[in-house]
Formats: sequence, structure tokens, C-alpha cells
Amino acid sequence: MMKFRFRRQGADPQREKLKQELFAFHKTVEHGFPNQPSALAFDPELRIMAIGTRSGAVKIYGAPGVEFTGLHRDAATVTQMHFLPGQGRVLTLLDDDSLHLWEIVHHDGCAHLEEALHFQAPSRPGFDGASGLPSLTHITVVLLVAAGDMAALGTEGGSIFFLDVPTLTLLEGQTLGPDEVLRSVPDDYRCGKALGPVESLQGHLRDPTKILIGYSRGLLVIWNQAARCAERIFLGNQLEGVCWERSGHTVVSSHSDGSYAIWAADTGDSPAVQPTVATMPYGPFPCKAINKVLWRSCASGEHFVIFSGGMPRASYGDRHCVSVLQAETLVTLDFTSRVIDFFTVHSTRPEDEFDEPQALAVLLEEELVVLDLQTPGWPAVPAPYLAPLHSSAITCSAHVANVPAKLWARIVSAGEQQSPQPASGSSSWPITGGRNLAQEPSQRGLLLTGHEDGTVRFWDASGVALRPLYKLSTAGLFQTDCEHADSLAQAAEDDWPPFRKVGCFDPYSDDPRLGVQKVALCKYTAQMVVAGTAGQVLVLELSDTPAEQAVGVASLDLLQDREGFTWKGHERLSPRLGPLPWPAGFQPRTLIQCLPPAAVTAVTLHAEWGLVAFGTSHGFGLFDYLRRSPVLARCTLHPSDSLAMEGPLSRVKSLKKSLRQSFRRIRKSRASGKKRMVAGSKLQEANAQLAEQAGPQDVEVTPVQRRIEPRSADDSLSGVVRCLYFADTFLRDAAHHGPTMWAGTNSGSVFAYALEVPAAVAGGEKRPERAVEAVLGKEVQLMHRAPVVAIAVLDGRGRPLPEPYEASRDLAQAPDMQGGHAVLIASEEQFKVFTLPKVSAKTKFKLTAHEGCRVRKVALATFASVACEDYAETCLACLTNLGDVHVFSVPGLRPQVHYACIRKEDISGIASCVFTRHGQGFYLISPSEFERFSLSARNITEPLCSLDVHWPRDAPRVSHRSRESPKLSQANGTPGIILAPQSRDGSPDPICKEADTAEPPEAMLSPVSIDSATSADTTLDTTGDMTVEDVKDFLGSSEESEKNLRNLSEEEARACAILIK
Repeated sequence: MMKFRFRRQGADPQREKLKQELFAFHKTVEHGFPNQPSALAFDPELRIMAIGTRSGAVKIYGAPGVEFTGLHRDAATVTQMHFLPGQGRVLTLLDDDSLHLWEIVHHDGCAHLEEALHFQAPSRPGFDGASGLPSLTHITVVLLVAAGDMAALGTEGGSIFFLDVPTLTLLEGQTLGPDEVLRSVPDDYRCGKALGPVESLQGHLRDPTKILIGYSRGLLVIWNQAARCAERIFLGNQLEGVCWERSGHTVVSSHSDGSYAIWAADTGDSPAVQPTVATMPYGPFPCKAINKVLWRSCASGEHFVIFSGGMPRASYGDRHCVSVLQAETLVTLDFTSRVIDFFTVHSTRPEDEFDEPQALAVLLEEELVVLDLQTPGWPAVPAPYLAPLHSSAITCSAHVANVPAKLWARIVSAGEQQSPQPASGSSSWPITGGRNLAQEPSQRGLLLTGHEDGTVRFWDASGVALRPLYKLSTAGLFQTDCEHADSLAQAAEDDWPPFRKVGCFDPYSDDPRLGVQKVALCKYTAQMVVAGTAGQVLVLELSDTPAEQAVGVASLDLLQDREGFTWKGHERLSPRLGPLPWPAGFQPRTLIQCLPPAAVTAVTLHAEWGLVAFGTSHGFGLFDYLRRSPVLARCTLHPSDSLAMEGPLSRVKSLKKSLRQSFRRIRKSRASGKKRMVAGSKLQEANAQLAEQAGPQDVEVTPVQRRIEPRSADDSLSGVVRCLYFADTFLRDAAHHGPTMWAGTNSGSVFAYALEVPAAVAGGEKRPERAVEAVLGKEVQLMHRAPVVAIAVLDGRGRPLPEPYEASRDLAQAPDMQGGHAVLIASEEQFKVFTLPKVSAKTKFKLTAHEGCRVRKVALATFASVACEDYAETCLACLTNLGDVHVFSVPGLRPQVHYACIRKEDISGIASCVFTRHGQGFYLISPSEFERFSLSARNITEPLCSLDVHWPRDAPRVSHRSRESPKLSQANGTPGIILAPQSRDGSPDPICKEADTAEPPEAMLSPVSIDSATSADTTLDTTGDMTVEDVKDFLGSSEESEKNLRNLSEEEARACAILIK
């Protein structure tokens, strides 16, 4: 039975108002490349592009910072997308044969995306003309005709239906059945066979009454819809795709045998049996089908033919290729992921005689590639957004706020030298629609991502568009199992097909030991530390010029010659010896090799002292990289910690031992529960009587703390070092402060070392003659042995200490060294503040006991008020294993707000979360996408954009629905309220009738998560080492969730709109 205690009613109205001014939860924007794209569209008039995904997301992109996002109610795959040119409206087709009309509408000066109408195809038998097949059971192709006022729907049964787009209703009497087309076909071609599904529909640029119809069996028909007759008929082979040249004189068809044919549409007999030109580009041996073909005309007469597929089946059938042919020049673009779709950016004005393509955009399963077709060589255009974050799998991430302008310029310059721009100025991003209304960011933010292939990528995370700046590679320092062979990647001139590697998605790593585990950057000295999977710790420094130099190598034995342990994991990486060439950018200075070569689990850098600390599953070390000499090595292993000897690449964990420990915990918890049940029965009766006497208005009832089982000292991997921290504080006595180093382990141990750092280190970069010394000052063992997640020292005012060089260079307020300092130790179960130097407990908050969850990520953040520019509070933000974000005051550790942020089943999302210093955060919602969220009411990074659209005067518009918090309905795990669009007749659904009422303040709301379709298959358990009682308590806490739901106003729960602001 749940026991209760009582406390006074303590809600302070003034404090509650202040919370609203400080805290507010928003999921603002998704950075990266959409997960599992399935459809592509481009509006040549507005210069915007749309991408649909398999989870039902609709994402529209324009100029950098111009983004619109929506999500279909049903998690169905978007198979086709079509823009209504110049109108800011897009028609989507899902794999459930439903059509949806989306509109970009403006409200209060900002544009947002709304679903206006939807149409579900009827499926009654006999509707498909005389074919006898069910109608519209599967729509195969959609064509917008008559300036987007009408849509032609090709079906699997061979019929073509016509739809009125403004109302999404079928036009009766205009259906074109296959029998009507067959009357114009020669008798010998019919042979009693059906025409097959409609594979392609193409419209005439100048005459909207004409439609080019391509059937699967190979029949091509130019149909005059006004005269209801076939003007031209072409008899070809099995059809895959069709393109109609802009003048209407030429038709290009692609076929399943790897060939394409060019037909003359204005001359010759009808039906035409032989094309003007028929060619198999990669023949004569059997080839795969050419799925799509484009013909783009040029004034020079050297027209472009662009097609996907068609590769020799036996030799290169597994390649993903798009071929570009102009005159005698053929380039086979070889990609590393499947081709979804492609389009060209060209002139679409009817008065222009030629297409004159400017760029080719290819949407792949894992990236978007744009080629400049006006520059010789057709180079790739660097993308200002939609970069594939997962070009190599992300293994870690870190955020650096308030980057100095000088360092920012140096990093950008190093990145430009890596990918020099062509001399021609025509190579620019072609998707430039819309206007970004967001103000320039007041400070620059860097997002660092470590990858499996040993690279660290630098991203501009200051705004909505996550822009790649620079890539650091550490593989060149080591001799890997698979050496880089650039000569193999570059095909010889006489090789056929003429492959050209395009794109940066490369999921394969030369050596798994290269994987980056931890990164740390000093933004004031441009020094950084990169630690990897094989125990390698690299100290690097930014250089503006290329250099050739040797790297100093040192090793540090963390076992300290302890007997009885044998490393069973992977070998260390062998460094290259001698001077090595390094490009401009971050160049390695020192390599420290941890022994045994286990993965580095924690790292921290103090550039002012010239020290780097690092930890593994065996212990931690301290290294003076100015003198290139070790300072300290400490083994943290428990005698029974055998798993630490096996490494991350070994799979010898004993299942029996794991099960045995689990059953022991269950038996212990049951036995102790029975003993406590008898002793606590009288107390429960007294509590029940008090609860009956007191009214609910007088007291606030809260459950007492949960009982937490202490962890065993011999738990596996108890020696893993979880966090490291440098601080200038009081450790030896209250009168003298000095450099210290703190280390926290998986078994709840905290080690504090007093450091003797020579003064010459702080004054310059010369190597001092006197070495740095470290002496153990304090050692703390937490009672429940919970893993220590983070450590931070607070000054006399209760504020965190500034970063290195911030105080000495007057970049931050100097810490208060007069009052008593305190150390905040965050474990997986509780937060605790100890006074220094005595290390006596001052205050604590038991998160696991109160909430039934465990801490996964912790950060100290500054929250600025929206009401007063000068007021801000430093708080502790933490993410739990249930995906909730909690904010606590510092140093009082009083709970402020908490929000549901990530689904508890999303293990990778919780593990990848990183907080910023100003109350924002990032986490992976897919391998290729970061979700950005904000806990601050003032510091919000979200799309603010507008788009100039031109709707027809008689086009009905969607009534404005109530404004919602930014990005309420998003794809891939973003919480929000799925919108209820209008029905086919244009009337709003009943759920939206009360959506025009005012919205309550968002700061008081705890948004409820709408699960993502893309991550719904993750069903791993995240309860960790919680006991049976913990699980029961957690399952019984659904009443609290229902209470949070009731706090939402009725208007909020019924809101329908998507507002991208």
C-alpha cells in the first residue's frame, strides 16, 4: 500500500509567475536529413522543394532557414508529391491511396503549413469503367493539369480519373477507361490482353488539353481530353517511364530492358511502331530497368538525357546510379544509397524555347545531392542544410556555446580549404524560395559530432539550418586494418561505365577501433581532445596553415601492474611514425594511449593548466600535454570486475551470472518488504485516519519516497569512470584554494585530487621545468553506490565556476572565493550538494525515490527571463531513463518544472541527448536527424519565415485555426496534437469546431508525446537495475500522468493546426 505524508500548501503565486517567464518547453526544429524519404517534388516558380517520408511526414525547404513541416494523421508512406505551381500548395499521395492537399498559409506575418483537404479513393466494384476491376484500389500516378485546377489519376486497372483539386472531388463523366483507348489501337496489338497499369502521365507545357499516357505494356498515347480522342499512338516495349519534351515534338520513353527510345510526336504515321532513336546505353548484355528518364533541351543543340538505373545486370546490378548524357559526354553518378527521385532546375516559362537546365537534384535514401549543370565537370553544390549527419554513424556529440568570432572564422576557413569552391560563381544552391524572418543569432553555437570512422564534424547550430563547417579526421594518424586506397576509388579513363563517386554517405568504417567516444573543445585556445574506442586520446590544436610534423606518443597503464587481470578485448591502434602531413585545421600534437586499450568513457580538458584527464572502464589518468608527461594513474577496478577485461567488442558476458543477480535482487526485495510490512501497519492506519480528517483544500498529499535497494559492490563494470571535472576550489582547507580534479565512477565513488600546477603553465605555453603533482584529497562513497553522472563545484554565491580562461580574460564574472564553496554530485538516483572542504552533506533530492526514474543526462544551464532582460537563473536540467526532462534550482535542488520529452522506449534518443548552456538540447530521433528542443521561455531557435504565394482568386482557402506552440505536429517523435483536416466537402471536422479559443500559457503545460512512426519499433526495456517495487510504483504512477493531462485546457487538446514559427 502507498504510504502518505503531508506538507503545507506551498504554491507561491509570484514564484509560479516567475517560472512561466523562465521555463517553457518547445520542440522547435529537426536538424539533418529526413529519415526514410520516399517522395520528392519541386516548385520551379517558388523555388521550394518538398520531401515526403515513409512515416507520413511532409517537409518543405526553401532558402536556408525556410522550413515547413507537417505530418499526416495516418503513418502511411508518402508515395508521390506534386506542387501546384506558384500557389504554395502541394498534393500528396499516400500508399493507402488517399490524397491530401497541403497549404502554406500566413498568420501574423509568418507562414505555416496546414492540411486543407483530404480525399479517400472509393473502392466499390465496377467503378473502373468496363474493366470489371475495383476502381482506384491503387493509384499509380498523379498528374496536375490546367494550372493545378484538375488532377488526372492513373490506376492499376488502366483507367484514368479526373479530380477537381480545389475541392478534391471526382469529376463525373470525364473518366477515361482502357476500352476507350483500345478503340484507337490496331487489332493485332490488342490480342485480348489488357493495357496494364498506367505507368506515367505527362502534360503538355503549352496545351493543357493534351495528356501523354504511358501504359505498363508499352503503349503510349497522346490523348486530347477536349476532343476525347487519341491524336498519336506509339507501340513500344515494357514501359517504366515517359518524358515529354517542352515543345511537344519529342517523346522519350524508358523501358524495363535498360533501354530508352525517342519518338517523333509531330510527324509520321500513327500508330508508330519504330522510334526515331532506340538505345541501350550500357548494353549489349542484359541491363536493369531505366526507372525514370528526363529530356532537357538546350539552345546549343546539345540536349541533356538524364536517367536512373539501366546498369548491366550481371556486373553492376547492385549499383545505385543516375546517368547524365549530353552530346558525347556521359557521366555515371555512383551513389552509396538507393535513388528515390530526381528533378532538374530549369526554365518553365512557356515563352522560353529551351529548358536550359541549371542544376540536377537527386534524392537518395540517405542524402540529397545537387549538381551544377552549368559549370564544366558538373560539380556537386555544397548543401547549406539537409546534410547527412549519419554519413558515418554518430557515436557521441557535444555542444559549444558562445564561440568567439575569431575561432569561428578560423574553423570556417579550414572547412573551406577542405572543399574549395569552383572558380565559376554560378555554383550556388538552387533552392532559394521564401524569406527567413528570424533575426541573426546573438551568439554562435557549435555542435560537434563524433563518428564511427574516426571523424569529428563541426556544425553551425546557431540557427534553424544545421550547416556543416569542418570535418576533422583522425584515421590518418593510425595504421588501420583497411588502408585508404584512393587509387581504387578513381576509375581509369578507359573503364566502362564511367563511374563517378558522388555524395558523402559512407556507412562503412575502416576499423571499428577508430570510433570517437568523447570530444572536448577549449574555445579560447582552439585546443581540443578526441578520445576513441581503442583507448586513444588525441590532443589537437587549430592551425591555419598545412604542416608536416611528428606527433608525440605516450602511454599510460591504468591497471598499475595489478595482478590477476588479462585484457581479452581488441588490440591498440598502431600509430604512424615520423613526420606526417596535416592539412589546415585541427592538427594532432600528442597521442596518449590508455592501457589496456578500452574505450574512453570520460574526458575533460583544462587548457589554462595544460592538463587533460581521461577515464576508461579500468581507471582514470591525468596527463600534462605541455610537458608530455603523465601526472596520475588510478585503477578503479573491483576484484570481481571481470567484465572490464573483455572490452566493447567482446561478447563473453555470462548470461547465468546476470540472471542469478537479478533473482537475488528480487528475493532480497521480497524478504525486506515482508519485514517492513508488519512494522509499518500502525503508521499506515494513522496516516489513513489523518487523511480522512483533513480536507483536500488544506493539504497537499504526496507519496513518500520509494525504497531503493543498495547496489552490490561487486556489480559488473563498477570501475567505469563516468565523469571527470577540473575546478579551482577549496579542498585541503577553507583558507587556501587551488586546482583540483574530480572523478566519479559507476560504483558511486568520487575521488578528489589536489593539484600543484606551476605558475608558468598559466602564463604561457612554455613547458615548465617543474612537473604537475596530484595528491588525493578526498574520497566519497555514495551509500547506494549509484553511478556518478556529473560533478560540478559551486562558488560562494551558488553559481557554477566559469570555464578555463573565462575569468582570467574577463569574459565571465569572477567566481566568489570568499564564501564557502560546495560540490554538486549527480548520481543516477539522486542529486546531493556537499560543503567544501569538509565534504559534509548540505542538501539533496532523491529523484529515484520520488519519481521512480533514473538520471541519464545532466547539465547546468542558464535560463533568462522573457519579462526582464537582466534576470536569469542557473538551474540543473536532467533527462531520465523515462524520457522526462526535470529542472531543479541550484543550489537548493528544488523541483521547478518537468516535461515529457522523449519516449521511454527510444533508447538511442535518450542516450544521444546533449544539453546546451542556455536551456536548449538536441537528441537523435533517427540515425540522420537531431530533434532540437528548448526548456527556456526566452532562448528558442525555431523557423520564422514567409513565402510569397499567388492563389487563384476563386480558390477556396482554409480558415485560420488557433495558433499552437511552434512545431506541434512534427514527424519522427515530436510531441504535439495531430491535426484534424477538413473533409472532402471542405467543411471542418467536428473536432475542430472549438479551436478558435484562446490558448493558455505554454509555460505551465507538460506536452503529451505523440509517438513517432519511425521509431515505434524500438521496444527495449530501460528500467536498468530497478527492483520489483520500483517497477510497481512506476506502473502505479499513471494517476500523475492523468493529472497532467487534465491540466491541459480543452482548447489545447482540441487544437488542429500546425504552426511553424
